Amino acid sequence: MAMTPATQHQPSTPEVPGLHRERRRLHTKLKLATQIGQGIDGYIIGGIGMAMAALTTDLHLSTFMQGLVGASPLIGIFIGGPLFGRLADRFGRRPVFLVDMLIFLIGSVLQFFVTDGTQLFLIRLLMGVAIGGEYAIGAPLLSEYAPRQGRGRLLASLEISWYVGYALATVVGALFADVDGGWRWSLASSAVIAVVCVALRGGIPESARWLLSRGRREEAEALIEKYGIEVDIDAELDESQAPAREGFRALFSRRHLRSTVFASVFWAALVLPYFAIGTFWTQVFEALNMGDNAVAALLVYSFTAVAGVTAGCLVVDRIGRRRLLIPPFWITAGALALVALWPTSTPVIVCGFLFFIFLNAASSALTAIYPLEVFPTSLRTTGVGFATAMSRVGAAIGTFLLPMGLDRFGAEFVLLIGAGVLALGGLVSQFLAPETTDMDLARAARKARGA
Repeated sequence: MAMTPATQHQPSTPEVPGLHRERRRLHTKLKLATQIGQGIDGYIIGGIGMAMAALTTDLHLSTFMQGLVGASPLIGIFIGGPLFGRLADRFGRRPVFLVDMLIFLIGSVLQFFVTDGTQLFLIRLLMGVAIGGEYAIGAPLLSEYAPRQGRGRLLASLEISWYVGYALATVVGALFADVDGGWRWSLASSAVIAVVCVALRGGIPESARWLLSRGRREEAEALIEKYGIEVDIDAELDESQAPAREGFRALFSRRHLRSTVFASVFWAALVLPYFAIGTFWTQVFEALNMGDNAVAALLVYSFTAVAGVTAGCLVVDRIGRRRLLIPPFWITAGALALVALWPTSTPVIVCGFLFFIFLNAASSALTAIYPLEVFPTSLRTTGVGFATAMSRVGAAIGTFLLPMGLDRFGAEFVLLIGAGVLALGGLVSQFLAPETTDMDLARAARKARGA
């Protein structure tokens, strides 16, 4: 019986070499399988920015269809996050973890053969469903095996993978930019990453915390003993026995509503400006009369984001969750507002966007942490899936409307809207964001709901 981990958060057996090897092998495999999954999410979304101009010409896309193609993965996430999240809470983490990567693989290959905008929209919509599934299951599964101390940095590293994938897609797109039909190769190249990830995900065991939440204590304790997992068993069992409504309805009960609102709003406010501006970066720069520098600026945009999320990963367990989230919201809102108010000043545009990109990316490390910590195990992937969906609703709307907003109202208006969204995120986080650094997952969920 693995009771010592429940009370002392440490393995009940000595640190023998066999146990250490088993735990390290599992952690390494799970971390790689999850990080690559996050990386392919960023790769799929980032690749469209560099390919958009060429595929618009080849497929004769209208402005309306450009918006649909750009927003299609985000719309798919709205479906996939809640769907896969609910499936993972009901049937287990392990099977869902593998199925959604197979969808990535199929969709990646199909992109190469599209002949019109509608086909590309539908395929990328399907891939968005898989991205939603990845958000709902990948990070939660990793968090349920992660040690209490250092969990934030480990989970934040997933966001580094996302931004690296986004930046890599930009580089690959630039390499194929002068090739006839090169956008097909750049979009389909995500299949290579998906194959590697499918191979890694075989053999990963079920989550011990999920087994506890389903009353399968003996199976859970066997895994806890085998891998030396830090689990507060008593807290997990208390959560699993607490009265709760089934499925999505539980998210809106008095017990969990605070967590649902916080996770959804802060995530949406972070990603809406980033996705909208990043997808149509060339058009934004042209509207600011800097179109000659758009490609170089997109590369700077991508790699500044990598630097930002890396910085966030390094400090998240040192300065705490709230300090990494709330001040950057206000600073980035101010940065976009300054660019909107002085759109002819090159120094203001460059500095404003760099501040926005770096700090927005640093805070986005928390999107792989906070949603997992504010929901209990029995509702974790359902809650994360729903928060993912809500975040992408805003991002999809922003991405869809941005090109039309630029045409009708100009870049200044679009940037002011982005600043307002960031300010809203700061306000909501000020009142609802809990400090959960170094807390056991079950206890963090209690604090998030004010218990």
